[in-house]
Amino acid sequence: MGLGIDGDYRTRHNAAIRHCLTLLLLLLPCLAHAWNAAGHRLVAGIAWQQLSPPVQALIANTLRQHPDHERWQTRAKSSEPAAIFAEAAIWPDEIRNDPRFYDEARETPKPPVPGLPDHARHLNWHYMDVDRSGRVVSGQLERRLNELSLLLVANTETPRLAWALPWISHLVADIHQPLHVGHADDDGGTEFAIEDPFNPRLPFSSLHRYWDDLPGPPWLRGKRLDEAIARLLAEHTAPALGSVRQWREESHRLLATVVYPETTGTLLPIISQPFHQRAQKVSGRRLVDAGFRLCWLLERSLAPRVSRETQ
Repeated sequence: MGLGIDGDYRTRHNAAIRHCLTLLLLLLPCLAHAWNAAGHRLVAGIAWQQLSPPVQALIANTLRQHPDHERWQTRAKSSEPAAIFAEAAIWPDEIRNDPRFYDEARETPKPPVPGLPDHARHLNWHYMDVDRSGRVVSGQLERRLNELSLLLVANTETPRLAWALPWISHLVADIHQPLHVGHADDDGGTEFAIEDPFNPRLPFSSLHRYWDDLPGPPWLRGKRLDEAIARLLAEHTAPALGSVRQWREESHRLLATVVYPETTGTLLPIISQPFHQRAQKVSGRRLVDAGFRLCWLLERSLAPRVSRETQ
C-alpha cells in the first residue's frame, strides 16, 4: 500500500514539474525564428555558390542600395558580396527587435525607414501552422514567398528589390524547417517541451528551438561557415527543384516521421543519441535543399532582368 502511495506521489510530483517546465517555456520568448543565424547563412552560402556570376553581380549591386548594407558589412567583417548576402538573409529576424520597425498586427505604423518601401515586421510571414488534417490555421509563409517571387520578376524599382531579396532568402530557408509548417496545437513545437542532453547550457527547451539550433552556433561565419558549406555539399546531392507548395508539403510530411522524439526522459520527451543523429542528417538535407532551391528561384527570376539590362 505504501509503495502504491509513494508511486502515486512521484507520478503527481513529476507531472507537476513537467507542467511547471512547460509554463516556463511559454513565459520565455518563443517567437518562431526558423533556422538560427547559422542556418540562414548556410542556405544563403550554398545558393551563392550555385548562382551565375551575372546574377551574383545583380544581387550585390541591389543589396548595396539597402539602408542596412553597412550594418551587414560590419557584422560580416567583410565587404565580399557572398558574406553580405549571407548576412542579409538574417535581416527579417533582426527587425523583430529593431525599434525602426513595427508589428502591424499590434502597433500603429512608425515613421518610414529611408530607402525601404515597407517597414513592418511581418511576423506571420515566417511560418504556417496547420491542423492534424493539414489545413492551414495561421501564418502566411507559402503565400508571401510566392508573392515575393513574382515581385522579383515584375518590379523594376531598386529599393523594393533590395527589400525583397533578404525576405526571399530568409523565407526559402524557413519553409524547409519542418516546424515552420508545424502543428497548430503545439504552436509549431514552441509549446512542446523536451530534455536536451546535447545542450548543457539549456537542458530543458522547446522542440522548435532544438530544430532551429541544429545547423550550428549563431556566430558561424567566415572560414568556418565555408567549411560547413563544403561539408554539407559533400554529404548531400542537389535536390529536385519542385515548387513552393511541394517544399511546404515535404516539411509537413517530416512532422510525422522524424521531428518529434518518442523516448521519455526523467520528466519530458528526451533527445536520444539516435534521434539526435537522425535530426542532424535531416537538418543538413533540408539546408542543402533550401540552398539549391533558393539559387534556382533567384536565377529564374533575375536572369531575364540581367539579360534586359545588358542589351
